[in-house]
Amino acid sequence: MIHVFNYKTHYYIYDTGSASLHECDKNTATYLKALEEGTVPALSQEDINAVRADVETLEGEGLLNAPEPEAYPVKSNEVKALCIHICHDCNLRCRYCFADEGAYHSAREFMSEQTAKQAIDFLIKNSGSRKVLEADFFGGEPLMCLDTIKNVVAYAREQGEKYGKRFLFTTTTNGVLLNDDAADFFNREMENVVLSLDGRPEVHDAIRKTVNGRGSFDICFKNIKKFVESRGDKSYYVRGTFTAKNLDFSNDVMFLAESGFDSISMEPVVTDIPDLQIRAEHMPRICEEYEVLCEKYLDAYKKGRGFNFFHFNIDLEGGPCLSKRVSACGAGNEYFSVVPNGDIYPCHQFAGNKDFYMGNVYEGRLNADIRSRFATSCLFTRKKCSGCFAKFICSGGCSANNYNFTGDIEQPYEITCAMMKKRIECAMHILAEKKRLSSGK
Repeated sequence: MIHVFNYKTHYYIYDTGSASLHECDKNTATYLKALEEGTVPALSQEDINAVRADVETLEGEGLLNAPEPEAYPVKSNEVKALCIHICHDCNLRCRYCFADEGAYHSAREFMSEQTAKQAIDFLIKNSGSRKVLEADFFGGEPLMCLDTIKNVVAYAREQGEKYGKRFLFTTTTNGVLLNDDAADFFNREMENVVLSLDGRPEVHDAIRKTVNGRGSFDICFKNIKKFVESRGDKSYYVRGTFTAKNLDFSNDVMFLAESGFDSISMEPVVTDIPDLQIRAEHMPRICEEYEVLCEKYLDAYKKGRGFNFFHFNIDLEGGPCLSKRVSACGAGNEYFSVVPNGDIYPCHQFAGNKDFYMGNVYEGRLNADIRSRFATSCLFTRKKCSGCFAKFICSGGCSANNYNFTGDIEQPYEITCAMMKKRIECAMHILAEKKRLSSGK
């Protein structure tokens, strides 16, 4: 399968079989696009003959219209990671919060140290031969339970040494309580830290308010900025969310980049709140904005002020092997979410949904039917993905996102797909531009 697209005046061909990206002229793009659509190309016979010769050369080299490789999902019954909901409470009241402002549509509560340690025991016991295990402290706001996190990390290190396991920890925080003590602990113990900041002060403060209804930007920005400066070369992401109210989100990304943050993610909101929800009529504007961001990103790169933007990171020459990519997410099979009372769900976005209750860490058993449902889910069970050029890159999308919007983990949500495809096209253009710049052309 090939995908022909243009980014402004640049024309590209992406071949899914060989994972090759080719920049081409307009005639070649016109010819191949016509073949793709089953129409007659608006070209002279002379131009058609010239294009055919180039196409046949690439086909002969296995770089165009290459057969798609056979790949089989890699699934395991060994648990590799847990999202530990250390608390279902928060010191902010963000309007768009999928977790019901931290409460997950239930009582506000903290996970006991005993339950958190039991979750670690559950992970070790069910990890089989895996040597590296992952635990993500999530909320709500995890820093409301810093002492518990410290004790659980120490316990996991001790148990890991006992059973020959190495733990990688991550935490997500809004930054309100990110003081020197928390920063020192994170810098010692956390493999990655996700920091919530939506960009420009007015955008952040319009949505991310404190319990008393005030904007939280000033305290969040100050604490996050200080922490990142102390982080050194260790991993972090400043993660923002854009809504229908800030469709000019490239300005928020650039605000974060110009503030000194060099690892940034900006995600579309997941909500049904009418004035915040992303709808189909927003898509032309969003696609245009990704191109605006692409230009700003490349301009910063050319000036030596480049930064890492999550959705522009694709690797067509390496990255995860194809078998892992077609396997899709490990949620519900190798990765699970544990809420404060020890109940287990496929991932944090399913937490509290009784239809996806899988067991409890104190019982140590998992619902076999639900686990099987996720274990068998992969790119090839998502039938809508079969004719999509992005399938080997996006892996069929997020199961929770699919379920929340369509009611079926196997049914991709069209708006999410459209955003993903546009981001991938922008990322491919960035790859081509960086290669061009490195070659001096």
